[in-house]
Amino acid sequence: MTSELDIRAAARGTHTYLQHCYFTRPFKVANISGSRTGDLHLTMMTASPGILDGDFYQISVSLEKETSVHLYTQAYQRIFNMQHGARQRLQVKMAEGSSLYYLPHPSVPHEDAVFDGVSRIEMEDNCRLLWGEIITCGRKLSGEIFRCRYYRNTLELWQHNRLLFKDVTVLEPALISPAGTGQWETYSHQASLLWYDKQQDMTAMGDVIHECLSAEKGITAGVSRTASGALLLRILGQGGEQLYELFKKIALLAGVERKL
Repeated sequence: MTSELDIRAAARGTHTYLQHCYFTRPFKVANISGSRTGDLHLTMMTASPGILDGDFYQISVSLEKETSVHLYTQAYQRIFNMQHGARQRLQVKMAEGSSLYYLPHPSVPHEDAVFDGVSRIEMEDNCRLLWGEIITCGRKLSGEIFRCRYYRNTLELWQHNRLLFKDVTVLEPALISPAGTGQWETYSHQASLLWYDKQQDMTAMGDVIHECLSAEKGITAGVSRTASGALLLRILGQGGEQLYELFKKIALLAGVERKL
């Protein structure tokens, strides 16, 4: 089933509002901004228990100039067992001076799951971005560890038709064991976080985040600078909830509550 979600945000003075929202089942969108600052807070919801065989999710997010959006997910994204596979395409367009904060809940590929996701972000000048991803080994508590058939997720960041960053994560346990040397080894969860903000001293913030990660128990993590000056965090751990909460801590260090 092909499902569509289209979100467009615009600015009115110092406040960001939901200018347009269109979705087909199973998608829904909840505006949870309430009495917060002038930022727009949205939760992407779905009436489905997860991504099913044959599903094709088409999601587009458009931010006008000087808008600021927090985009949340409802719960863990379960990717069920399949015969043919499922796809997701997420397109983001950020006008000059816009900000986007997107740290979704972990993805859980079940046994025999087949999934291909591509997220493409096109940004103008002076944009701020915090974009995360957490992948689990599967239903770990049920003993289902790395039994998906194929999982691939691609992230591309573009500016003025120039590729600034590309990251491809692939899980194909039957071909390459995640427990092998140089892979996930003894860990069962992986988190990635991209932080792009030209208004920050990213070298100094990299040191601050490194201290935060060093204080966290039960993980292996690293922070690096990309060619465009963004920060890339890669974290291996044993639990999705721990990594998700760690993302929230880093978001506070990044000043998300003040800026995004």
